[in-house]
Amino acid sequence: MRFIWICLAAILLGGQAIAAEPGQKAETAVDKAEVLEQKAAAEEGVTPRTKAITKTEAQAVDPAGKAPLDDAITCLARSIYWEAKGGASADMEAVASVAMNRLGHEGFPDTLCGVVKQGSEQGDCQFSWWCDGRADQVKEDARYVIAKEIARKALNQQLKDRTNGALYFHDRTVAPDWARKYRKTAKTGEFLFYKPRGSTAR
Repeated sequence: MRFIWICLAAILLGGQAIAAEPGQKAETAVDKAEVLEQKAAAEEGVTPRTKAITKTEAQAVDPAGKAPLDDAITCLARSIYWEAKGGASADMEAVASVAMNRLGHEGFPDTLCGVVKQGSEQGDCQFSWWCDGRADQVKEDARYVIAKEIARKALNQQLKDRTNGALYFHDRTVAPDWARKYRKTAKTGEFLFYKPRGSTAR
């Protein structure tokens, strides 16, 4: 009888360890992302050290696409998802690059959640999905997996900036007045990208 109880205890404890593992990976990813975010926003010569976020760690963050937007991975991945989920990987990667280029740049916040939510106080959001009045929960799991992987690469600085330092973008089906003030830097299947003339966006 004692042997049976020992076996049951081992099974239960093992199950708890397995259940805890995704949570630990998510926490590790969030911690790494915070340091990588600081590194991306830092002045030249300031380089906080951390290891790269792994694929499994990134995917453990916000697995259902319903978490509050209060960490770098979730904010960036959700922005990639909502701005470009219907586009190709190039569109999604370019949206990630714009968010990363804004990070710590003059006139923009020094956190990704701040970048994504900028302008919401005035009802004039920089990223339209954040102010559109609709639910922000993910609806297409497969596309969100891709968005989180792109966010991971962007934070790890493993993503090529196909926008050439752009700070702004818009859908190719519209022609906003503000675009005339800026220099076009790139285009993808879905978007056109811009930065101020003379800007040295990173």
